[in-house]
Amino acid sequence: MRSVRVSFPNAAGLQLAAFLDLPEAETPRAYALFSHCFTCNKNYKGIRNIARVLCEAGFAVLRFDFAGLGESEGDFSRTTFSSNIEDIVAAANWLETAHQAPQLLIGHSLGGTAMLAAARRIAGSRAVVTIASPSEPRHVAEHFAERHQEILDRGEAQIRIGGMAYRIRRDFLEDVRQYRMEETVKALGRALLILHSPQDATVEAAHAARLFAWARHPKSFVSLDDADHLLMREADARYAGGVIAAWAQRYLAPSSPAARPAVADGDGVQVVIGREHYRTRIHAHGHELTADEPRRLGGGDAGPSPYELLSAALGACTAITLRMYADRKQWPLEGARIVLRHAKVHLEDCRDCDEQQRTVDRIERDLYLEGDLTAAQRQRLLEIADRCPVHRSLQQRMLIETRLLE
Repeated sequence: MRSVRVSFPNAAGLQLAAFLDLPEAETPRAYALFSHCFTCNKNYKGIRNIARVLCEAGFAVLRFDFAGLGESEGDFSRTTFSSNIEDIVAAANWLETAHQAPQLLIGHSLGGTAMLAAARRIAGSRAVVTIASPSEPRHVAEHFAERHQEILDRGEAQIRIGGMAYRIRRDFLEDVRQYRMEETVKALGRALLILHSPQDATVEAAHAARLFAWARHPKSFVSLDDADHLLMREADARYAGGVIAAWAQRYLAPSSPAARPAVADGDGVQVVIGREHYRTRIHAHGHELTADEPRRLGGGDAGPSPYELLSAALGACTAITLRMYADRKQWPLEGARIVLRHAKVHLEDCRDCDEQQRTVDRIERDLYLEGDLTAAQRQRLLEIADRCPVHRSLQQRMLIETRLLE
């Protein structure tokens, strides 16, 4: 899978860190949103392995860190189950704006319970998966029940989970106690798959039984026999991912225009931008690229800038041209590396510029040729580099016609 680092703001204006995992060589058939467990993060081994299997099946997966965890901004002690729900909605909104609304919602442990609570606010969602999830969010507080009175009396207390120290505030306790999930699950209105291990010592399997009893059809339950709560064994996580991928396909929208390019192969290039500054999707001949601006210019640095893509086009064309010429001549060119730098230079810095121009675009192109080449062969390849088609197009006057279409 190809993992792209992204970020987006939540309702409180905090930047949430995420990875968008994409299939290697195809446009995603659908997008999935993955929320992690209490005190976990997007990089847990089980989550990554499930995402990998889903990508192999053609899904794109957005896995993100809740506020105050992993690489996301915020103070964990100030988060609640309700704020987790809001973070999920923010992630879904970003995904819809930048790519496509998630059809598949997946949550692990408390993240699965939060996903159930958020699902009806995600209009494009069609299927929900919970993995080792408690039937009520207040279950997580039972793991530090002996500290409840201290938290209520003092307003907060430090607890240890998995060997790590966390501060829990009174707001968190009061928030999880207000939720009753039975009616939420009954009104879900989406297909539900419940995955749970009978041996789970963190969240007992009885929670899965309650969720299944509350849910309306279509609903499914799969036992993750002998798996641990975090699905740390790769085989367990990959099995879960395979089950999710096979099950979810039945509930995907029959066709989704946003999930694939509107331009057919061989019919040009499509470029699409949403509301996220300035992330741009590029579809070309069945391939998807991403362009963006650097953070210093207000972008998210999710991909090369337009001028970097221009330099890349010239570099790629140069490399291919050199390879074709050397192969035709049967010269021992083992490889080539081309380094390009784009800049706008002032007239006085450019001897070859038109006198009427104040600045001109300049691309410096350095060639590194590998192989047992003679000096004459190297010089000839330098000359051939200037003959690549993109080089010629850039040096010629180019006509660009723009039309506004409905």
